[in-house]
Amino acid sequence: MTTDDDAERGDDIVGDGDDGSPTERTKEELRKTRERLGEGADKAVKGFDDNVVDLLAWLLDTETRARIYVYLRENPESTSDEVADGTGLYPSTVREALAELHEEETVSRGKREADGAGNNPYEYEAIAPSELVRGVVGDVQAELNAVFNLDRRLGGESTEGDDEPVEISVAGSDEGVNGTTDEDDGTEDDDRPEDGADDR
Repeated sequence: MTTDDDAERGDDIVGDGDDGSPTERTKEELRKTRERLGEGADKAVKGFDDNVVDLLAWLLDTETRARIYVYLRENPESTSDEVADGTGLYPSTVREALAELHEEETVSRGKREADGAGNNPYEYEAIAPSELVRGVVGDVQAELNAVFNLDRRLGGESTEGDDEPVEISVAGSDEGVNGTTDEDDGTEDDDRPEDGADDR
C-alpha cells in the first residue's frame, strides 16, 4: 500500500515534524475545549449575577441595598460587621442601609445570643424573594393602571370611575397572593385536570 492509498482512506500520516500522536493532540483539543466552555460558563454566571443585582437594585432602590440583600440571603443571621466584610461596603453604609431595610421590613433583625457580658449585636435576615416582589407589586400595579386611565384623567374626568385593568399576582412556591393557596383564594385553575392527573 502506498502513501496515496493512505491519504484516500483518510488515515492520518504522522511525520517527524508533528507535535505528538493523534491521541495526544485529541487530548489537548479536549482540554482546550473544556477551558473554553468553563470560561463561557463563568461569563454566563457572572452575566446572570449582574442581571439579578440590577433587578434587585431596581426593586430596592440602590445597588448597595441589593448587595446587602443578596449577602443576607446567602448568609442569614449576619451582623452588620459581617455584612460589611462580606460585601466590601463601608460599615457605616451597611448600618444605615440595614436600618432602612429593617424599617421597610425587607430584613428582620434580632439580638445575637452570646454567653457572657458585653454587647449582643443585631443579626439580620432578608425576607424571601417572593415576599420582596409582593411588596413592590402594588406600587407597579397602581402606576400601570394610572397609565391605562390617563385619557380619562387628561379629559378632566373624576378618578373615581377609574378602571383597574392591570392586576398582578405573585405566588410563592405553594402560596397565592396574600398567603392563600389556590383552593382558598376563590380562583379556579383551568389548567389543572379535575382528577389531578396530568394529561400528557
